[in-house]
Parts: sequence; C-alpha cells; structure tokens
Amino acid sequence: MTRLRKKALVALFLFTLFIFGTMMGLRTLKPSDGFSDLAPGIEFAGERSERRRQEGKDSAAVAASPTRSQPAGDTKVVFTKSDRDYSIFYDVHIFYYLWYGSPKMDSKYIHWDHVLVPHWDPKIAASHAQGRHAPPDDVASSFYPELGPYSSRDPEVLETHMSQIEAAAAGVLVLSWYPPGVADDHGEPTEDLVPAVLDAAHRHSIKVAFHIQPYKGRTDQSVHDNIKYIIDKYAAHGAFYKFRSSAGRVLPLFYVYDSYLTPPEAWAELLTAKGSHSLRGTPYDGVFVALVVEERHKHDILAGGFDGMYTYFASNGFSFGSSHQNWHAIKAFCDGNNLLFVPSVGPGYVDTAVRPWNNHNTRNRVNGRYYETSLQAALAVRPDIVTVTSFNQWHEGTQVERAVPKKTVSRLYLDYQPNRPDLYLELTRRWAEHFNKEKDKWLM
Repeated sequence: MTRLRKKALVALFLFTLFIFGTMMGLRTLKPSDGFSDLAPGIEFAGERSERRRQEGKDSAAVAASPTRSQPAGDTKVVFTKSDRDYSIFYDVHIFYYLWYGSPKMDSKYIHWDHVLVPHWDPKIAASHAQGRHAPPDDVASSFYPELGPYSSRDPEVLETHMSQIEAAAAGVLVLSWYPPGVADDHGEPTEDLVPAVLDAAHRHSIKVAFHIQPYKGRTDQSVHDNIKYIIDKYAAHGAFYKFRSSAGRVLPLFYVYDSYLTPPEAWAELLTAKGSHSLRGTPYDGVFVALVVEERHKHDILAGGFDGMYTYFASNGFSFGSSHQNWHAIKAFCDGNNLLFVPSVGPGYVDTAVRPWNNHNTRNRVNGRYYETSLQAALAVRPDIVTVTSFNQWHEGTQVERAVPKKTVSRLYLDYQPNRPDLYLELTRRWAEHFNKEKDKWLM
C-alpha cells in the first residue's frame, strides 16, 4: 500500500508539473500577425533568402487558387529604417497625388493653376468667380503648402513627402494612377514617375498600392489590361503592396475610384471566376476595392465581384458612404457578404478654391477635432484597414501634408495655427498607434 501511495503521489506530481508548464507556455503566447518586426532590408541574409523562397510560394499559391476569400488582414508592422525608434503600420493607407507641376521641373505650373470649375446650373455659375489660379501666390487650394507650389517630379519633394508619411506612421501610400500617356482633365501624364515613387517609398519602408482613376474609355477590359501592366512592371519591386487574406493568400490590393461608372455586370466579367476575362485564379488576381457612394452601390459592388468597398470622401454627410452614421450598417453588410470594409477618414474638407459654389460641403478642421471624430468613427466599426483622405489633395483641402500661414494682397490662406505645420501628421501617428492597440484587443 505504501509503495502504491508513493507511485500515485509521483504520478500526481508529474501531472501537476505538466499542467503548470503548459499553462505558463500558453501565457507567453500572443496573437501573431504573421509578419516580421524587422524592416525590409535589415533582416539577416538567411532570413532574406527564406523570405524570397516563401514569396515565391505565395505567388504560386495566388496563381493556383481560383476562389475568393475574405480579405481580413493581420496588422503588419515594421520598424522604420531611419534613426527614429517608432513603427509604421500597413493597415493605415493614405491617398497620394502625383499631378502637381512647377516651372522649374515642368516648364509650367500644373494643377496649382487649376480652373475655377463652373456650376452646372448657368444661373448659379454666373454668381461665382470664373477663370483660373495664378501661382505662386495664388494657388488652387484654401491652404498653402510648406514646400510652396511644388512639382511631383522633384526628387527632393518626393523624399520630403516620404519622410512626412513615415512620420505619420501610414505604411501604405495609395497612388492615384492613370495608364501610360493618360492624365486627368487638368494635368499631364505621370505614369513615368511611378518607379521613382516606389524607390523613394522603399527607402522609408513604405509600401505602394494603386488607386485606379477613371479615364476616357475605362472599361472592365481596359482595367484588365491596366492590372496586367501594373503587376508585370511593378510587382517585383520591394515597395509593391500585397495584402494577406484570412486564408493566407498574398495578393496585390487595388482601389478603383468611381467604380460605379461601370455596370456591375461588366465588372463581373473581370472579377468573378466565370467571367469572360476573369482575373480570378490567374497570376493577376488581387484584392479589388470599389467606391461606395450611394446605398445601392453596396449591392452593385457585391454583384460585380469586388472584394470590398471604401468611402474615400472626407466630408461627413456628403454621401451615403462618407456619412459616419452609416458605417456600422455598411460594415454589417460587408461582414455578411464576405467583403472588406475600408472607411476613409480626413482632417476636413474645403474645395471652394476650385468649386466656389460648394460651400455647403465644407467641413472645418476645428484644430484637429474633426479629424479625431472621423478616426473614432472608423475605429468603432473595427475595420481591417483605415484609409486617410489624403496626404496631398490640396484642391479639396483634405491634405495632412505640412501647411504654413500665408497672406497676399488678394488672399488670406487657411492654416493649422495655433498648432504646428505637422499637426495632422502627428494626429495620424497617434491614431495609427491607437488603432493597432485596439486591434490587439479585438484579436483577444
């Protein structure tokens, strides 16, 4: 009996020790985001080789898989390669525009001299100013950039922009993109600048996604050709952004602006597996995010085969999609239909420098409080990604880029005072960090 009692005690002790060890091991675990904390380019050589082999496997998996999966991205965090000790976050995306020009680099001003767009009603148009702006003192913005009316072709400007985006902790630059030789109605082609943007972004550990803009003749077939062109030319670059889905697939992510201009039946030919020129299950598959403006667009986006929707506009109440009060309903619709919802937040909105009749859509910044309200509304729906409108859309006054006070004989510009020129970069960083702390709680 004594011997049996000793054996039982030993067995009980060993079992208790096993349970204790297991529990301690579990306590040390945390939800993994699946990404290295090391910035691209500073991992060990062996890790770099392994990562390249894995990326090759991921690419093969993308080509082989014909099914759509819900893009439910993990938080992707890297430490920057500068002398700063903070991180940037790949679930914070920021819209970026390349359409600016100046005489030094472009022989003329581009976009800073934007025309005053007339109202479609001639009676209303007649009561507002007409003509175009005359830089450098008179620019097509209610704010004045710290860099002045710059050129997007200036390497120093591009480097400064990347430093500011890095300081704001936004890990993905969403590049406004037109096909080669094509531009918006007021600008010049800029596709030739994309390699410089990718290189500059990579120096700051920033990734680049593409924002497919509407252009004359844009169709589902032309977008097919656009996607093929972008992936063939840029996907091998270290700054090219790819999104990890909940199924583990790694795919490029594309935003499609004004997607509602093309019928959902046409998009379905491109974005559903049975479409006549489908990208699904090919090396050109991706995560395609459409613009939701009106409520009916939710259903069109679903029918068109898109993977998600974003709201873009920084004017709360301007549209169904941009109204904060509707975000919970949109998120519920997306969750119920295996779609990604990407709310867009902005620091304010004022486009009267180019649309002088549009005062009713102005949203004052209130020293950053409007921005914080929109950020809080976005976080309340627990999104996988938040987009910022914008880094430098100066015409619509949504920029977070550094601005300075300026007064001329004929104009008094808005500014960020009494705060510093980098107020909105700092707010973006603060909320990016808060967003990622909240995501850790959601995962638990």
